[in-house]
Amino acid sequence: MKRRLFLQITPAVIASGVATTLVLPAMPALARAAEQGKLQQTTDAAAFGAMRRFASLPFGKIAYVERGHGDTALFLHGAPLNSFQWRGAIDRLSPYRHCIAPDFMGLGYTQVPAQQSLTADAQLGMLISLLDHLKAGKVDIVTSDSGGAVAQLFAVRHPERVRSMLLTNCDVEPDSPPAGVQPAINMARAGTLADETAKWLADSTLARATFGAAVFHNPAVFTDANIAYYVTPLVSSPLRRQQYHAFHLALEPNPLVGIEAELKRSRVPVKMVWGGSDTLFSLADADYLDRLFPQSRGIRVVPEGKLFFQEEFPDVIADEARRLWGV
Repeated sequence: MKRRLFLQITPAVIASGVATTLVLPAMPALARAAEQGKLQQTTDAAAFGAMRRFASLPFGKIAYVERGHGDTALFLHGAPLNSFQWRGAIDRLSPYRHCIAPDFMGLGYTQVPAQQSLTADAQLGMLISLLDHLKAGKVDIVTSDSGGAVAQLFAVRHPERVRSMLLTNCDVEPDSPPAGVQPAINMARAGTLADETAKWLADSTLARATFGAAVFHNPAVFTDANIAYYVTPLVSSPLRRQQYHAFHLALEPNPLVGIEAELKRSRVPVKMVWGGSDTLFSLADADYLDRLFPQSRGIRVVPEGKLFFQEEFPDVIADEARRLWGV
């Protein structure tokens, strides 16, 4: 599969900055309505932080947010974000599911010891431990970016615990990690990624012009409060900076090597919801997943959507999740 550069920008900017496919028409009206507050309001950073809980597990203190009742939905975020990424979707889906959104080890507000592995395999082990701790059985997985790799491992190693998967722009076996992530990995290896990311706290305009413009249709959604919520824990101590680097280094080697044959046997219903303007994970990746999963429910394309469109279009995520869940 052809790999594409992440906006073909420099490493410093990156850091500082079957079913038929359903393609949605352009949604300027939806975007304007969201900006004008005409759609359902979304929990802000302060309120989301107040909901944060910690589970003391063998892996460390795992941060998570939990809302709703009934069958469990597990929300897995991307990097360098945390569970806050899913706040809008959780607002809309908690009436229908027991929503659990953890922070991966090495990201967000989760605290783990220095020796803790941060590989995809270790992250999966942490998730199973957390679900057991919370007495959650089967789950509907909603995921994005590097969290998608963990979700796919979850589906093949614990198929009895996966009810469905909603996959948004994320890793696939032929494209993991994607070429556009390599500059960030190189910066992590050089020990400079955390310092560059920390600059966003001092210069939010720079953060929006670089990272925000790369991953959001409207970079204005990357507000000062949201930047602080995402970045502060990553650079809060020498250990956290080290682990931020270690998380990126753990993206190599490809954690999905050899998984294709197993996914072809999966009986899990899967829906792809894909940002069509993402330059990191192309629509070819969504097509690959659609062909791969026997129980694929097809692809919904959000034309304006970039990598983290889930924050801007939570109604799309909620609508597709409800259709997939039959609620």
